[in-house]
Amino acid sequence: MAEITEYKKPVKVGDRRVHMANERTFLAWVRTSIGIMAFGFVLERFALFIKQMSYILGESSMGKALQPSDGSSSIAGIFLVGLGALLCPLAFIRYKKVERQIDDDTYLPSPVLNMLLTLSILAVGIYLVFHLLQST
Repeated sequence: MAEITEYKKPVKVGDRRVHMANERTFLAWVRTSIGIMAFGFVLERFALFIKQMSYILGESSMGKALQPSDGSSSIAGIFLVGLGALLCPLAFIRYKKVERQIDDDTYLPSPVLNMLLTLSILAVGIYLVFHLLQST
């Protein structure tokens, strides 16, 4: 009996270094998203810590009452956790898109993810500066 063997066309890999660079970029985005989520978690937990300390101490050593947090730090922390969680799947989508473009030799840089991250971090930074200025 003759065996029927199917000829499979080899996958076009192109320059492996370019694909590895794309993967390193993806992993950097994943690390960034984990870092943003960790910072948001710490910010939210610190707001909870301040609230608990204000109830425990009642008054500070300076004689004036500690003011419990108005909850805005928790909102900023939750926003950062959500931003980090959103950034990870967006990074994966970008990774797959760039991988396909590398294989097709049609790569065009897209600044959308960079702009999203930059504007989000800028907005949170401005918010935190105003929040800190209000609390002093």
